[in-house]
Amino acid sequence: MSTDESRGSCGAPVGGHTVSFSIVLLVAAAPPPPAAAQVEPRFRALLFTKTADFRHDSIPAGITAVQELVTANDFVVDHTEDSTRFNDASLADYDVVIWLNTTGDVLNETEQGAFERYIQAGGGYAGVHSAADTEYDWPWYGELMGAYFQSHPAIQEATVEVADRVHPATQHLPARWVRTDEWYNYRTNPRGKVHVLAALEETTYSPGSGAMGADHPIAWCQDYDGGRSFYTGGGHTAESFSEPAYREHLLAGIETAAGVTPADCGATTWSNFEKVALDRNTSDPFELDVAPDGRVFFVERGGDVKVFRPDIQSTAVAGHVDVFTGQENGLLGVALDPSVATNGWLYLFYAAPGTVACPAERSGGDDVRTAAPVALHRDRQLARPRLGTGAARVPDPARRVLPLVGVARLRCAGQPVPDDR
Repeated sequence: MSTDESRGSCGAPVGGHTVSFSIVLLVAAAPPPPAAAQVEPRFRALLFTKTADFRHDSIPAGITAVQELVTANDFVVDHTEDSTRFNDASLADYDVVIWLNTTGDVLNETEQGAFERYIQAGGGYAGVHSAADTEYDWPWYGELMGAYFQSHPAIQEATVEVADRVHPATQHLPARWVRTDEWYNYRTNPRGKVHVLAALEETTYSPGSGAMGADHPIAWCQDYDGGRSFYTGGGHTAESFSEPAYREHLLAGIETAAGVTPADCGATTWSNFEKVALDRNTSDPFELDVAPDGRVFFVERGGDVKVFRPDIQSTAVAGHVDVFTGQENGLLGVALDPSVATNGWLYLFYAAPGTVACPAERSGGDDVRTAAPVALHRDRQLARPRLGTGAARVPDPARRVLPLVGVARLRCAGQPVPDDR
């Protein structure tokens, strides 16, 4: 009898039956790689450009500028002219709302209420140019923005004096920023309610009939009703949004309003200040400068240099310069050297009486010696006396009056100086 021999596993015969075995290798599928963690932007901004009155041609340029700033500065911006976005749920998505060249009444009462709650919850506001020409019948907005528009002259070049050289929105600017724009006059001066960052120098352009005078704020910020506010008066022209300095000014203002860049926006609190008369017995005082230790140096047009000592609440004559006092000339200026605490120098600007004779040295406490002064403009002279106690050239706090000792010539006598200096 024969049987079929089949082989089982490893070739082993199994009875008279054929048994087949399969080896199945199960390989677990590799899990998918974890999704990359989504990086949150530094902040989110809502860009609002609705107009109900005059519409600026520069709005598209402003939108483009903000959108270009997004990529390089890691934030998100959504642009809208739909005022219904001003509701509690939508506004909660944003750290700052940028009102760029808005005009007229752009929100209804319900939307206004939502925006007020947004600011009160710590939100930010950044207003550009005609944001000041917006919502005149909403007093809360006027306070948040700072000052309503009144009038403007023709577009022209003007000098902006930077008042705050530390704030992020102005720290990159020159002390005198010359640029061309449409310069607003405002219905009220916001100083005292806001922190002024920059002001217009009205003598450098024609401000028109609504001129504000010597104090003309043009950019400011403030902490208001629980939130943050920044406003800049620039931005009428499309060219503004292509200027690197203006773009940096705008970006930093938006960032501070969003709360991602720290900034001091405390307003001037006038009640914190007190006017104190240092000396009520003066004769035509002209200029003063304050030393690091609190001494106040001031000059009188007749030639006296005086020092007020706050520790003893007393004023004394530190020295005298012979001067020409006709035509309102005389001893006109004083300035302490930035390093006066170590080098002891001060500077006097005065009109000399014809041929200048050096004052004789006085014996005792308050010595004054003056080298040949330098002609700056016709009969006006500059001299540099030194405060101190001889060779050390360091102010002596123990002395009742700091003596003026020694002098240095600043420019060779007779060297020409341009008439316009």
